[in-house]
Amino acid sequence: MLIVGIAGGTGSGKTTVVKKIIERLPVGEVAVIPQDAYYKDNSHLPMEERQEINFDHPDSLEFELLVGHLKALREGASVEQPIYSYLTCTRSKETIPVGPKHVVLVEGILILTNEALRNMFDIKVFVDADADDRLSRVINRDIIDRGRSVGKVLSRYELTVKPMHLQFIEPSKKYADIIVPQGGENEVAINILSDIIKHNLIRAGKKT
Repeated sequence: MLIVGIAGGTGSGKTTVVKKIIERLPVGEVAVIPQDAYYKDNSHLPMEERQEINFDHPDSLEFELLVGHLKALREGASVEQPIYSYLTCTRSKETIPVGPKHVVLVEGILILTNEALRNMFDIKVFVDADADDRLSRVINRDIIDRGRSVGKVLSRYELTVKPMHLQFIEPSKKYADIIVPQGGENEVAINILSDIIKHNLIRAGKKT
């Protein structure tokens, strides 16, 4: 099993990079594990407090569970991936079954900040993008997908997203084996990364 960690700032284009990698790999060979599924359940907090949670701080994540799931997948076992809602800031009672695949892509803003998680990755990737481009994508995403107003998005960006990026996410770039500039628009970098993954599949005896 090849485990690839794909990190980068909020709105950097990580999801696009993941999608384009999957398009270049054999069907059924890839499992995707989103960091966002592993935010801690906050059902014990009043809604007012949930709305102020700093999702860009490492303490908001249950890294131990994510690491445990990757270890189980590597050992050939299936896992039950949590389902997290940004609207309620809670985990659903339902889960998503994920079985072991030859390639596992782990995607999220903070995945290179945790040493135990970093050590699970065979390849560490950082998707880089201009701060203005990231902000534009964050505004569109948070309004459409997370029900936030423009004012709320901009306030969160200034109070948490930007400072957390500078404190935790940007410094984690030093751990990356591969840096993908220009996010999901960098076809050359994505092709190179896909070829590396294909090479590992060939070595494992899988056709591409």
